[in-house]
Amino acid sequence: MLALLDSWFISPFEYGFMRRALVASLALSLAAPPLGVFLVLRGMSLIGDAMAHAILPGIALGFLLAGFSLPVMSLGGVMFGLLVALLAGSVSQMTGQREDSAMASFFIMSLAAGVMLISLGGSSVDLTHVLFGSILAVNTTALILIVSISSLIVVLIATLFRAMVVECLDPLFLRGQGIRGGVIQGVFLGLVVLNLTAGFQTLGTLMAVGLMMLPATTARFWSKRLEGLIGIAVVWAMLASTGGLLVSYHFNLPSGPSIILLAGIGYIASALVGRHHSLAAKFRRRVIPLGAEDTH
Repeated sequence: MLALLDSWFISPFEYGFMRRALVASLALSLAAPPLGVFLVLRGMSLIGDAMAHAILPGIALGFLLAGFSLPVMSLGGVMFGLLVALLAGSVSQMTGQREDSAMASFFIMSLAAGVMLISLGGSSVDLTHVLFGSILAVNTTALILIVSISSLIVVLIATLFRAMVVECLDPLFLRGQGIRGGVIQGVFLGLVVLNLTAGFQTLGTLMAVGLMMLPATTARFWSKRLEGLIGIAVVWAMLASTGGLLVSYHFNLPSGPSIILLAGIGYIASALVGRHHSLAAKFRRRVIPLGAEDTH
C-alpha cells in the first residue's frame, strides 16, 4: 500500500521539472482564485477571459523581439493588457456602449492580432506553446518570475482587501471616504492582467483564466461568505493543480488541460451536490417545506 502511494503521489516529484511545475502551479493557485472570486462578485466573469486574450499581442511582440524570453514577453503582455483595458473603458465612457461589449470587441481583435504576429515570426509549435502553455517546461527563471508576481498579487490583495470589498459592494460609501472607485477598479484589473501574464507560461493565454475562474465559480456552491469563497477556491485550485500534474504524468496527458479539466470536474460535481444553489440544494428546499407542512 505504501509502495503504491509512493509510486503515485511522491515518486513523480523526484524529478526537477515536476517540482518546478508543482511550485509554479501552487503559486498561481494562491494568487488567481481570489481575483476570480472578486470577478464573480462584480458580475465580470467574462472580463477575465477577455483580458486573457488581450495580453496575447504584447506577448507576441515580446516573442518577436527576444524569442522565448519570459520577462520580455511578460512585460509586453502586461503593457498591452492594461492598454486594452484603458481603451475599452475609454470607448465605453465616450460612446455610452457597455464596457463588456467594448472589451469583447477589443479582445477579439487582440486575439487575431496576436495569432497573426506569432504566425509571422515563428512556427506552429511556437503558436501552440503561447496559446496552450507548457507547465512541465518551466525553468528556474520562469519559476522565479511566476512566484514573484504571485507573491506581489497576494500582498496587494491583502493590502487593498477592504477597499476592494467596499468598492465591489458599496462604491458610493467608498466615494464618501474620499477614495475614487475607479482607482481601485483600475488596480484590480491590473492585478488580473499581472496574474494572466504569469499564467501564460504554464497554461497558455487560452487557459490561464481557467485557474482563476473555475475554482471561484466552484466555491459559490459551497459558501456564501467572502472568506469561505476565497479559502475554498484556493484549496480547490491547489488540489486541481497537483492532481492534474499527477494525472498528466501517469497517463502521458497534456498537463495544462489536465489541470483545467480537473478543476472543471469539481465545478460540475459542485453544481450537482453543493450546499448552495446546486441541484441537490434546490431539491432539498422543495422537500423540506413539504415535510414541514405534514408535521403541522
